[in-house]
Amino acid sequence: MTLIAMTVKAIAFDMDGTLLDTLDDIADSMNSVLARQGLPRQPTANYRQFVGSGARRLVERALPATHTEAAQVEHALAEFEVQYANNWSRQTRLYPGIGTLLDSACERGLALAILTNKPQIFADQCVDHFLPRWPWQVVQGQVEGLAVKPSTDVSNRVTAALALPPEHILYLGDSDVDMYTARNAGYCAVGVTWGFRSEAELRAAGAQVIVHRPDQVLALLG
Repeated sequence: MTLIAMTVKAIAFDMDGTLLDTLDDIADSMNSVLARQGLPRQPTANYRQFVGSGARRLVERALPATHTEAAQVEHALAEFEVQYANNWSRQTRLYPGIGTLLDSACERGLALAILTNKPQIFADQCVDHFLPRWPWQVVQGQVEGLAVKPSTDVSNRVTAALALPPEHILYLGDSDVDMYTARNAGYCAVGVTWGFRSEAELRAAGAQVIVHRPDQVLALLG
């Protein structure tokens, strides 16, 4: 705990399942795509496992096995982006305690960043709508031509923008992808249990610390 408090200069956050509860809007959008194609809708709870690796993987996971040819995925992905553009802010909300955590981080002079596999356009919209009062040094989402998390292609951009050694960056996320991302990047990997995945998954993926509430992140910082 003391070591973390002494060395952290920045906090980087995953978005879906960490900063924002986006599950219902994502599920509703993809289920609209499935319904339009005459395919069975997925239970909302299933999307807890579908999200986290980018929009394309979300679509591939939600489609039935009979509809995963490249052209079918491309069509469904395009439809999902249209549907989500209309739904992204309907039920999405900040998790309780996130605002206080961000305020306290700013008071302590910590830099803030977002590293998400959400498409960049939607990541930017969510920041502008739900998180506009905090000074984000970088918001890195999924962009064409760049490998998604846990690749260092994206984390290297965040590290460069923060202009800090990786060991001074705390990374908060709710999935195995996030823990692999943090470990690959050299960040301190903090798993959060208020999101979409289980504590067991986070531990198995290499979480160095597990927190159950945002105020416990503040405790890590002393």
